[in-house]
Amino acid sequence: MPGIDESLLEAMRLPGARGASVVDWISGLALGAVGDAPGGDVEATAAETAELARLATESGALALTGTAPGGPSGDDAIAPSGRDPGGADGPSGKEPPVQDLIITNADSYHLLRFVTTTFDSTVFVHLWLDRSEGNLALARIRLAEMTDRLVLG
Repeated sequence: MPGIDESLLEAMRLPGARGASVVDWISGLALGAVGDAPGGDVEATAAETAELARLATESGALALTGTAPGGPSGDDAIAPSGRDPGGADGPSGKEPPVQDLIITNADSYHLLRFVTTTFDSTVFVHLWLDRSEGNLALARIRLAEMTDRLVLG
């Protein structure tokens, strides 16, 4: 299972990758970074993206808080906390209330993918892609696979 450095190098192999980092959204600190950072400052980027991640995860409106039409109901419904009412949080551990955030601008994509762990994880991976060379769909798929294998610690 790859650690932070190996995972970041894997992310940089994606077409159009400009930079990647693993960030703790509570402290705003980068736990690892590779490539460039928007504005040239990895720590400032980590702090700013951590603020976005914190807002998304703490927002009741953005988290999975109920059922969609035709979705599960009764005992199969999702509790307001975003967790299964029976206490199980999925097969791989604690599921974050938001899977990922996508931010687009004129020349790039920013993909923030939350890491699922067996403990209450406060970590996400930030991938910065060049819009003309990157493939957002492919990046989402590969980043999800990468974060599922990521070993923290």
